[in-house]
Amino acid sequence: MKLIIDAMSGDRAPGEIVRGAVMAAKTLDPSYEYILVGDEKTVQDELALAGGADPALRRISIVHADGILTMEDDPFDVVRKKKNSSMTVALRLLADEGGDALVSAGNTGALFTGATMIVRCVRGVRRAGIATVLPFERPLLLMDSGANVTVTPEYMEQFALMGSIYMEKLFSIPNPTVGLANNGTEEHKGTPVLVETHERLKNSEAISFIGNVEGKEIPFGKCDVLVADGFTGNVILKLIEGMGAFFMGRIKRMLLANFAAKLAALILKKDLKKMKNDFDTSAVGGSPFLGISKPVIKAHGSSDARAIMNACRQAAAYVAGNVNEEIVQRIDALRCASSPAEQPAEQPTE
Repeated sequence: MKLIIDAMSGDRAPGEIVRGAVMAAKTLDPSYEYILVGDEKTVQDELALAGGADPALRRISIVHADGILTMEDDPFDVVRKKKNSSMTVALRLLADEGGDALVSAGNTGALFTGATMIVRCVRGVRRAGIATVLPFERPLLLMDSGANVTVTPEYMEQFALMGSIYMEKLFSIPNPTVGLANNGTEEHKGTPVLVETHERLKNSEAISFIGNVEGKEIPFGKCDVLVADGFTGNVILKLIEGMGAFFMGRIKRMLLANFAAKLAALILKKDLKKMKNDFDTSAVGGSPFLGISKPVIKAHGSSDARAIMNACRQAAAYVAGNVNEEIVQRIDALRCASSPAEQPAEQPTE
């Protein structure tokens, strides 16, 4: 298996990205190969610092790219102005069968646009989406967490199906349950799109639908897959990230307030460390773009080496689980059941 890594994108690139690749080479399956895409000399220097003469580095190669696509660039620059960027070169390498999966910590909009326009969608998928595993005691996949602000009920139904397949394959959850993010549990609640989506999901034999899910229910294991439009999903994601940081900060200040509190902190140290780890996004690795014809994993922009290693682990599991093959089969079955007319996947336009 060959994993392509965009070495120049992300807040901590290229150092942490390269170190993450080295960590993956040393830790994951010894048959995996890694392709680092970026400025050749810069990447070579970072490899020397990260791994020295370790034999694992023999499985790491470099594909030169002399450009960098920044977080501030327009998403369409990935296919227009910065065709020599490490992200674009990595995407084209993936599309041309140069590797099995791609990991990048770069500009989310650009990566998603490039994945859709260069690598393309799975046959039958109307829109790909960003799937993010939320760090609760019971894993919850949020789909879509930011790619599609405007959606249709058909998109949402496909999000539900693709999210179910991902949780089934990578988390070994049989018949994952699906909830629809809404402002009430009643069937008539929400916008016309949400009401129609509820009807489609309720009547779908391919999805184990449990109904609408309110915001207050999200952390408590109500479902395995939470379906939302990209705007709502991104608000949910950012709120959960912010509240996690807020509460951890408050707890830390509280436990350092006085001697008695510090003593309590020592007693609770093990449990507090576990709680912190539960909210650690680096343990997950990244968010897959479900619906793209080859696995593309978006790592957090601030990813450290451990996060990149886990994103590589996630990418490898995606490939090994034959997730896309299952998506093709079940999307075909879903579309045949709902409509005999074959519709092409939609691609972003300028």
